[in-house]
Amino acid sequence: MEVITPKNNKNLNVDIKAKSLSPWALARSKFIKNKIAMISLLFLILVTILSFLAPYITTIDITKVNIGQMSLKPSADHWLGTDKSGRDVFTRLLYGGRISLLVGISCTVTVVFLGTLVGSIAGYYGEKIDSMLMRFTDFIMVFPFLVFVIVLNAILQGIVSGLSVLIIVISLLSWGGVARIVRSKILSEKENEYILAAISIGGKPSKVIIKHLLPNVMSTIIVQASILFASMIVVESGLSYLGFGVPQEVPSWGNMLSSANEPDVLQNKPWIWLPPAIMITLTILSINFIGEGLKDAFNPKSKR
Repeated sequence: MEVITPKNNKNLNVDIKAKSLSPWALARSKFIKNKIAMISLLFLILVTILSFLAPYITTIDITKVNIGQMSLKPSADHWLGTDKSGRDVFTRLLYGGRISLLVGISCTVTVVFLGTLVGSIAGYYGEKIDSMLMRFTDFIMVFPFLVFVIVLNAILQGIVSGLSVLIIVISLLSWGGVARIVRSKILSEKENEYILAAISIGGKPSKVIIKHLLPNVMSTIIVQASILFASMIVVESGLSYLGFGVPQEVPSWGNMLSSANEPDVLQNKPWIWLPPAIMITLTILSINFIGEGLKDAFNPKSKR
């Protein structure tokens, strides 16, 4: 016979309280207790706020070329120095963050929407529709990503202008993985009794998917979205670095990194390329830590 001590009684109360919480409340509680994830979230929020408030933080023109101030070292007037065209690196870093984060968020939302739409329809209907959609998904996933991004980017430049081209191209070639994950979750979830009951009473497919299936798959979608967000920033930075991403006249972290192509800048002028490299690294790390925190929070078997 087990003797209930004050310590055991306290643990028992904690277990009972944890079991009484909803899955979302329990996940939120576990995520808040994850110190690394919370620090990463605060850092990401801070970077986002500073980037989108750039016009109010600095009034320096990011497009003005100043020949007399080319490649100046960091000083009181220019905290992070100037680049090869005499433009303030700190100002471009803030504005570049806006573009990189905007592209990352836009691509993530679009990819998650397309992947969830295709995966939900394929998983719910199954059979011929599932087979047709999955073969189309395979077709999209086997494309050599970099080659088709460059080709589609060149084709759409005359039709769509600005950042929209890059967002559309990346999104159209990146939703396949999300579609497969959502489909597998829908396939397992639709065998539950409450889904069969909703179908048996004549529930419309769209209603069953939106109101019954997707809420139970949402935790997986959120985790995938956090991982995708980091990937989209890396993709934008890589394409911009190679000259096939954000237009050169628009500052982004990837465009700022492209200066490192020159040996003189890489070796002797680290203030030009090091700030965007550090910001990309820290932002990607913070997003990955947030994703890991979400994965642990939504995993009922996780004790962390």
